[in-house]
Amino acid sequence: MGSRADKRQLVLNLLSASGKSTLSRQDIASICSENSIAFPHWFTNDDSNRVSRGLFRVPSSVVEMAVPAQVIPLIKNTQSGNRISSVTTDLETEDLVPKVYDNYVPFGNFSDLVAIFKSNQFFPIFISGHSGNGKTMSVEQACAKTNRKFVCVSMTPDTDESDLLGNYVLINGQMEWRDGPVTVAARQGAVLCIDEIDYGAQNLSCLQRVLEGKPFLLKKKNEMVRPAVGFTIVATANTKGKGSEDGRYMFTNVLNEAFLERFLNTYEQEYPPVKVEQKIIKKELESFGRKDDDFGDLLVNWADVIRETFKEGGVDEIISTRRLVHICRTYSVHGDKAKSIELCLNRFDDDTKAAFLDLYNKLQKPEVVASTDGVAPVEDDRDNDIPF
Repeated sequence: MGSRADKRQLVLNLLSASGKSTLSRQDIASICSENSIAFPHWFTNDDSNRVSRGLFRVPSSVVEMAVPAQVIPLIKNTQSGNRISSVTTDLETEDLVPKVYDNYVPFGNFSDLVAIFKSNQFFPIFISGHSGNGKTMSVEQACAKTNRKFVCVSMTPDTDESDLLGNYVLINGQMEWRDGPVTVAARQGAVLCIDEIDYGAQNLSCLQRVLEGKPFLLKKKNEMVRPAVGFTIVATANTKGKGSEDGRYMFTNVLNEAFLERFLNTYEQEYPPVKVEQKIIKKELESFGRKDDDFGDLLVNWADVIRETFKEGGVDEIISTRRLVHICRTYSVHGDKAKSIELCLNRFDDDTKAAFLDLYNKLQKPEVVASTDGVAPVEDDRDNDIPF
């Protein structure tokens, strides 16, 4: 615990020496000024010390306090809201409430998420669904709507207990503790989103107590963390924690049954309904300066046919909502619909790409739309067809 705990204990000793059980912000500022020490924002930002507006109780020790995490900021992506995928952010100045994304269109489980977050209960849930269908975005935007703090960590096969809960790091030649995202969220009473949880290590036993909403031990620091009111967890995954049976999501793990049992509810998120997705894509096109409702409708109808064919086993790949947005963004740069679609299909094998392009060409010809049945090749080529 070292120097930081000593400094904080000094502050507490000075505050306690006032002989008062409660102190105003001005009282604290005066004591700090008289003793030439910095104002203890970590103390006043801790809700457990607040008696009323501008009035604080004096705790007796550092260990009993739920101290807000102190971490170092990385460069932020201004287009992704306030999601935190790293433990290195200064939570005394960081606004953890995400911004409302104007193009977001609620669908599926969104109203349930809003109800859960409004309740302020510890209510851990698991959301599974195909890649690119808005699982994490829905959690972020539900937090934005309910003005809830949001901390998101993306799991990898190398993510371990230190990454999640915290660790000592070397700062200016001294070892200092840095809270991990789980601890950050617990202290702040935030919504913790564990993204791609099935992509993490199979052994996630360090989260067992956390998933029960109970105090958990930081073993390296020998400190018990008591989650603040409002703390809850949402896990997102492409599978239900049972591995990927069809091999689409390689390196996903089978999660322990006792671990999965700790989630109160499991939601299955599908792609948006056609009308909703059309609204999403039209908004994206307009925001990119390429308003074109007919093109937006065509893209969504195209993706919908592919998804239905995928469900029937006719194709092995799928067009996600995210990929449709990629097409819109590419179109905003190149101004060429055919090129934009082709560039966004290059990630697929040649046969799949050709079949998807064939389907698109069929759907943009009104005279053959009625006879279109799934993803199947067409024999005629026209000048306005997409080249491949």
